[in-house]
Amino acid sequence: MSSFLKRCVERPILGVCLSFLLGLQGHALASNIVVSHAMGDTEVVSSQRVVTLYQGATDSAVALGITPVGVVESWAQKPIYHYLRDDLKGAEVVGLETQPNLEAIARLKPDLIIGARLRHEKIYGQLSQIAPTVMADTVYDFQRSLALVAEATGHQAEGEKRWQAWQARTADFRKQLSAQQKKWPLTASILNARADHMRIYLDESFPGAVLRDIGFTSPIPEHKGWGIKLKTKEALPSINADVFFVLFDQEDGAVQQNYDDWRQHPLWQVLKAPRNGQVYQVNFVNWILSGGILGANLMLDELSELYHLAPAS
Repeated sequence: MSSFLKRCVERPILGVCLSFLLGLQGHALASNIVVSHAMGDTEVVSSQRVVTLYQGATDSAVALGITPVGVVESWAQKPIYHYLRDDLKGAEVVGLETQPNLEAIARLKPDLIIGARLRHEKIYGQLSQIAPTVMADTVYDFQRSLALVAEATGHQAEGEKRWQAWQARTADFRKQLSAQQKKWPLTASILNARADHMRIYLDESFPGAVLRDIGFTSPIPEHKGWGIKLKTKEALPSINADVFFVLFDQEDGAVQQNYDDWRQHPLWQVLKAPRNGQVYQVNFVNWILSGGILGANLMLDELSELYHLAPAS
């Protein structure tokens, strides 16, 4: 493995490394390949029967024209997100993302398993005994998920096509929105209300990475990681931003009540986004649960509608 490829695996550089990874192979597996991933190097012989063990891998597989034989249950809209159901007819649910059913996976006789070290490091050895297993480092990096699934299945051409289309869409959106706004870039807080606290998602989260690609900036760029749990309303000044994108489970009464409590607090009222009418409630599944390139495009669809921009081709 070249030193450049190793750097892409360990710390992918936006666009450049992904294109490199996607260009390594042709559209189909002409021969055995060795895939470098978060748990090491794995030889993949075939990818006709794929099992995906996290939402972003399932999304990426569908985006590449692959129907996995097994997928894990979705976090909401169970057992499979609505936007993926038509493409996953016939796929068997093999447990939870946090607790896959090894017996169910083995019964499917897969020739490739795709997981994430964050979720599945402890069972990597058992999964590898069932079939060659490759793993992303986290479940948040939709760019790396697309690259890994494309490389492991030999669908690099489709992966490259998907990535180039995403780059074109974000460039077009950024051009339109920057021309519309008096100030650009806009700072954006991605807020997730829970029953007992509020979360802000940062650049290393799935929605944070998507907004960063589009051109929004974080109100607290010095903070790293997926996000921060805000347990007291006195922390509200730290999330001050030009726009708030708010997402939560609307069917949970306790969550709705907690969100109402936060937005009625005097500190909330003086922040820029609420003061200027720039608080938008967005789709919970698309923004935080989907985790893949298709979900990212659904986010962009929502943003185009919110800002009354021409839909990107």
